[in-house]
Amino acid sequence: MRAELRRPDAPDAIVAVATWDGKQARLDVKDPSVSGLDRILRPTPIAIDDPSLRHPGTSGPVVLQPGDLEWFRAALLTRALELGLRVRFVSEAVDGGFDPASQYRSFEEQVERLTS
Repeated sequence: MRAELRRPDAPDAIVAVATWDGKQARLDVKDPSVSGLDRILRPTPIAIDDPSLRHPGTSGPVVLQPGDLEWFRAALLTRALELGLRVRFVSEAVDGGFDPASQYRSFEEQVERLTS
């Protein structure tokens, strides 16, 4: 997953790019003039009040431990907001993949399409 951090007053200027590769988070700083960017992906637990993450019948914030995608998203959304930045999650290109509508192609045509 890829996330772009931007200033609200300059949405076209990317301040930093955060990526999650499934194992760890990385931050590529594009504008070093913004202070505090090193704290955004600091590997510490984060408390977030998100009902979708709670167990049924419970209330209050949920503590997310570092090391998974939910923590990555929560850390970016809460900590970037503290710095006055906005986060935009960008989908990365998916090469190939299963397309049920393309079953009319032969196997050789599928391989050619995916490798070209």
